[in-house]
Amino acid sequence: MATVQLKNIRKVYPNVAGEKKKKKKAAQEQPEKAKPNLLITEEGVVAVQDFNLDIADKEFIVLVGPSGCGKSTTLRMVAGLEDITGGQLLIDGKLMNDVDPKDRDIAMVFQSYALYPHMTVYENMAFSLKLRKVPKDEIDRKVREAAEILEITQYLERKPKALSGGQRQRVAIGRAIVRAPKVMLMDEPLSNLDAKLRNEMRAEIIKLRHRIDTTFIYVTHDQTEAMTLGDRIVIMKDGSVQQIGTPQEVFNHPANLFVAGFIGMPVMNFFDAQLEQEDGKYYVKLGKYTVELDEHKQKRLKKNNVQSQPVTLGVRPEHTEIGKSGVEAVIEVSEMMGSSVHLHANADGHDVIMIVPFNSDKNLYEMGDKIHFTFSGSVAHVFNKDTGRNLEY
Repeated sequence: MATVQLKNIRKVYPNVAGEKKKKKKAAQEQPEKAKPNLLITEEGVVAVQDFNLDIADKEFIVLVGPSGCGKSTTLRMVAGLEDITGGQLLIDGKLMNDVDPKDRDIAMVFQSYALYPHMTVYENMAFSLKLRKVPKDEIDRKVREAAEILEITQYLERKPKALSGGQRQRVAIGRAIVRAPKVMLMDEPLSNLDAKLRNEMRAEIIKLRHRIDTTFIYVTHDQTEAMTLGDRIVIMKDGSVQQIGTPQEVFNHPANLFVAGFIGMPVMNFFDAQLEQEDGKYYVKLGKYTVELDEHKQKRLKKNNVQSQPVTLGVRPEHTEIGKSGVEAVIEVSEMMGSSVHLHANADGHDVIMIVPFNSDKNLYEMGDKIHFTFSGSVAHVFNKDTGRNLEY
């Protein structure tokens, strides 16, 4: 229903007058400094900086990152609940920086459901339409259509207190979609649900986006939600965009160490290694184990004129293989996960996680067992030791 463009968006929370006076001297001595999740300047606390994103019509975009990274602040700026310090927000090509939230044709689903406790489900869903003076028969049609889509028709006469968490979230989503907004904003809508309900509601949201013609912007700290829901994922850290791409792109080609460590479960293994260029080819050396990188990685490294250097090597747990030779490791924990076994081991002082398929005849690993693992050149990621940047990009 709408395209959304964020151009050089910034959000700064100004220092209050009292704090400004107290810290004026320190600010003069050190005008800009970094703190965990915050950039403090003379201007104030920088929550979002230089955010650029073009969202296509009907696209499902997920903003993901750790707490305090600026994803919810960005969503609230799109909604009009936060002022934009700098940059431009355009919806369907129209500048929205100073447009009131009610005039942006957006709907928002909150983490806390935000339902009116004294109203029935029907009344909650109909409320915004009544405020717009929509005819009663049209309100009834839209509410019942939304209730049918979300399978909550049988709850229309109940009040929120009589519903489960998952049912309340369906009502909150229903209240948003009855308005047929151009843009649907969702701020961690599943975080209050238990694991089983989260899985069920994720599936419902996937079905929903194919049944309504709306552009979605979804915020979460859960990478599983991001990977399963998003057409594209925007990974954020400390108010800055780290990478934008499809779920497969950010999984297979992480732009830096942060993205590599944030996306994927269990997390990627990291090692101190050496990248060597010999006879026009690139190799990674991890201890006594050497692997030649695959053709695609060779081309990208050559294009960037990457030289031999110490690197941080990244290998995902599912890409390791146990064999008779390779990198030696000692098993510390063996976790049976049904169809696979997760092995936690120590390799020359590095913690390593390996995922191996379960086989009752072969997977009798115990604490203290010595094993060897290998990995292929197609799954090895090499990162600059100082900047953390993926050397292929």
